[in-house]
Amino acid sequence: MGRELAMRGAILVCGGLGGVMEAACKGAQSEGGVTIGILPGESRQAANPYVQIPIVTGIGYARNVAVVKSAQAVIAIGGNYGTLSEISHALQSGIPVIGLNTWSLSRNGRQDNSIILAQNPTEAVNKALNLTTN
Repeated sequence: MGRELAMRGAILVCGGLGGVMEAACKGAQSEGGVTIGILPGESRQAANPYVQIPIVTGIGYARNVAVVKSAQAVIAIGGNYGTLSEISHALQSGIPVIGLNTWSLSRNGRQDNSIILAQNPTEAVNKALNLTTN
């Protein structure tokens, strides 16, 4: 994912920790991309080694709002409840969400198609960038 974003000139903003966030940052950095990590704690050392610009918040999961509000589009990959929180904040803010093997939503027992599905990282990045340039 990070490689695709960097190759297209996009800046990667994420939560700055491990797992998917670290993999995305590593990929972006391998292509010369810029990586920003908005960290939940009070230590820059908590950032994964591929975050170039760590932003320390000390506000825990509330930092998810800052991650989302810093974006023109959100690409949600897999995820636990933190990812679900980011999806919710993005949709509430009118920021498009592209999903890759992530949460599905329903409202009053009916499928909610607010998350735009992608089958692979290239498709996810293409959809995200198309939505931000139109």
